[in-house]
Amino acid sequence: MATATAHHDAHPTGITRWLFTTNHKDIGTLYLVFSLFMFFVGGTMALIIRAELFEPGLQITNPHFYNQMLTLHALVMIFGVIMPAFVGFANWQLPMMLGAPDMALPRMNNWSFWILPFAFTLLLSTVFMQDQGGGPAGGWTMYPPLAIQGGIGTDFTILSIHMMGISSVLGAINVIATILNMRAPGMTLMKMPLFVWTWLITAFLLIGAMPVLAGAVTMLLTDRHFGTHFFDAAGGGDPVLFQHVFWFFGHPEVYILILPAFGIISQVIPTFSRKPLFGYNSMVYATASIAFLSHVVWAHHMFTVGMPVAGELFFMYATMLIAVPTGVKIFNWIATMWRGALTFETPMLFAIAFVILFTIGGLSGLMLAIVPADFQYQDTYFVVAHFHYVLVTGAIVAIFAGAYFWLPKWTGHMYNERLGKWHFWLTMIGMNLTFFPMHFLGLAGMQRRVPDYALQFTDFNQWASVGAFIFGFSQLLFVILVIQAVRGGKRATAQVWEGAEGLEWTLSSPPPYHSFATPPVVK
Repeated sequence: MATATAHHDAHPTGITRWLFTTNHKDIGTLYLVFSLFMFFVGGTMALIIRAELFEPGLQITNPHFYNQMLTLHALVMIFGVIMPAFVGFANWQLPMMLGAPDMALPRMNNWSFWILPFAFTLLLSTVFMQDQGGGPAGGWTMYPPLAIQGGIGTDFTILSIHMMGISSVLGAINVIATILNMRAPGMTLMKMPLFVWTWLITAFLLIGAMPVLAGAVTMLLTDRHFGTHFFDAAGGGDPVLFQHVFWFFGHPEVYILILPAFGIISQVIPTFSRKPLFGYNSMVYATASIAFLSHVVWAHHMFTVGMPVAGELFFMYATMLIAVPTGVKIFNWIATMWRGALTFETPMLFAIAFVILFTIGGLSGLMLAIVPADFQYQDTYFVVAHFHYVLVTGAIVAIFAGAYFWLPKWTGHMYNERLGKWHFWLTMIGMNLTFFPMHFLGLAGMQRRVPDYALQFTDFNQWASVGAFIFGFSQLLFVILVIQAVRGGKRATAQVWEGAEGLEWTLSSPPPYHSFATPPVVK
């Protein structure tokens, strides 16, 4: 027995620590660092797009390269930034919140991370194959016939999406196994922190959605190389079938990208309001309802394909219904803050910004849900504005809130609060300056995915491009702040924040290598 514990106490060092680690904290760190790196890769692509759109005409790219940047930007941001960041949070926090020593399946945990760098190396290598047709250029949705006609980059993309999907499903299985089997004695399901609940539900969504995407891109691959005609109209196939299959994955995916954000916000707001979360049970049921409904609303992305009116009505009402549990969450967060002893540290600023700005994204989503209105908005910049308000001012802002909230716990040092506030305000100004004008561009009729545009759209595009550069470069402050906190600074206490509740705050900052050697008992 002594040798077993001695083995567990050994800390691997150097490069082998990171390559072969099975420790949930190390793997969480790997995910978060990978996500931050890809954030700058995807952000650089966004800045190329916005630089091109600064004025009408073609400035710095040709239309084909522009479409590659557009497609890769979306794939990198969704699969390389938001998802790995949330998996990183899950790896770090779930064992500490549940009172467990580690994740349930540590070796698989290591594998599910190390698949990702190879997948993205494959995907990004296509940019350097311009003589072979370059990267994927059919939009991140990879609709046929564009995806069937694309060059070798499309095949690389399909393979890398399979690898990302394997990584996600392995991670999801690990999360479910950990939450259902490794809770501390006395921690019933309805005593779990809300972050744990959102991840449990997200993990089931991942297992339901990712194989559907794998099926869709495999059928695309056989259409390209093996003479099938699933989606190829020239051979009697149906391109709209691809849209159905893709969005049957794509809509649960939207909630995979936002439910963990809800979990983070539900940890941050009660802490800085010095009050327990208002309506815990209703939050759990609302999260489950959102997950269920996300599987029955997929065709609201496709109102203009010529659906029967009965189909349009069903998807319109189902989409509007999903606003109810989401509204319950917004109400509960506001009610938590109501008459609380609020303080406005950086995590709380990001959390409040999330509640306000995500609501804007939700309201424009309701506008898109209404069929006759959607006929006008479809494929315009209004749609671009909508999903960036959900995924940037939603998911990314929540990731920042979580990073500031838990960074002192992870590093053992407080971050520079003044620098954090600078980062917050510059991010907010840049973000809203970038995405808010896009609503007006869309309402005025500017199409998405075009490198050139009519003269009357110039002003709003210039605002958006200036905002994008402010937003992009202000993220360097975050990198400086993280490096400072890792290197040193004011020591963080175990509890870090006055008012923080939960098992993770009973551990030292930084926590021991194995979080809980003996499981705590939850009263």
